[in-house]
Amino acid sequence: MEVKIIAEKQNPMLKRREVDFRIEHGQTGGTPRRLEVRKALAAALKLDENVVFVKKFETKTGTSTANGVAHVYDTVDQAKLIEPEYIIKRNIPPEKPKEEVKK
Repeated sequence: MEVKIIAEKQNPMLKRREVDFRIEHGQTGGTPRRLEVRKALAAALKLDENVVFVKKFETKTGTSTANGVAHVYDTVDQAKLIEPEYIIKRNIPPEKPKEEVKK
């Protein structure tokens, strides 16, 4: 999966960067999961993935190219104040079920 940053805009009012990106995902077979995209984007930006929130991304029909938008915040607390809760939930890995204690 290859990540290209198309445009990057600083938003000082909300203390974040708004990043437009393109992902070539021919070798993965299908559209990658949001968490994989988030990790790859954080690696491309050389940041901690906890401050990167993928807002949206979609694959163009018939291609192996996806375009998307992500918000990169200064801190996780700032992100929790601004981003809608459903976006935060989409960007958090699902919790593993707790194992039951055997008696």
